[in-house]
Amino acid sequence: MSAFDHQQQQQQLMRPDNVEEEEEEEDEEDDEEQIQGEYNEEYYGSDVSNESGPETMPWIAWFCSLGGHQYFAEVADEFVEDDFNLTGLNSIVPFYKEALDMILDLEPEEDSTKVPDVSIVEASAEQLYGLIHQRFIVTRQGLQQMADKYQAGHFGSCPRTFCQSTNVVPCGRYDLPGVETVKLYCPNCQDIYSPPSSRYHNLDGAYFGTTFAHMLFHIYPELVPIIPNKIYAPAIYGFKISEYSRCGPRMQWLRNKQDPKTLDASGKLIKDSDDEDK
Repeated sequence: MSAFDHQQQQQQLMRPDNVEEEEEEEDEEDDEEQIQGEYNEEYYGSDVSNESGPETMPWIAWFCSLGGHQYFAEVADEFVEDDFNLTGLNSIVPFYKEALDMILDLEPEEDSTKVPDVSIVEASAEQLYGLIHQRFIVTRQGLQQMADKYQAGHFGSCPRTFCQSTNVVPCGRYDLPGVETVKLYCPNCQDIYSPPSSRYHNLDGAYFGTTFAHMLFHIYPELVPIIPNKIYAPAIYGFKISEYSRCGPRMQWLRNKQDPKTLDASGKLIKDSDDEDK
């Protein structure tokens, strides 16, 4: 061992314990500041840019980009900032003000002591955004966004064979949160199905509501697919099973759709319109 190495070893042995403790505390403080900075940047947004360019994004864009949130449209900030569009939501969502500030990328109040845990605000922000989203997607701007996503096939296709992979749209059977998860509505068979991917099985159906799916095809009738109406007929050795059999087909008329050629411009049967004229 050289004299220089021996001198370094003696210096380390003579080093006081309190110096090591101070260095450990400084390292812990640096780690806490780094974690806190990353959290604020992730959930509240930040305008700070580093040498590599801006690394943050608005909360709404970040939320819609998360896995399992592909069904959501990005609600315009102007819509969220209008108090009229949020009427009644403050009585449904806990920590309403803090959640709204998070959605709008506003800095949280430093002296706020009402919130026990930031994770609670995060859950409230998700619920608040979902209920705002329910109202936004029935507006002209929201319908256009969802129509584009529908045409691009972002919501998937109908599992029914005779629907020939018709695109579906998300919908809910209830308008209040916490009742049922999201379903997928097929405009061809006019039935609803559970999403095939488990990532959507915890997504609340109230975030899409009972109105959107049907209003979409009412405003954009050209999106309704024109597919020949076919109904599966069960058979044994090539012979169709009678409707009077226990395992025979039931209520096939539910699948029948009106031929568009028999309807006038108002949606009435041409025969019924002629009878009214008489």
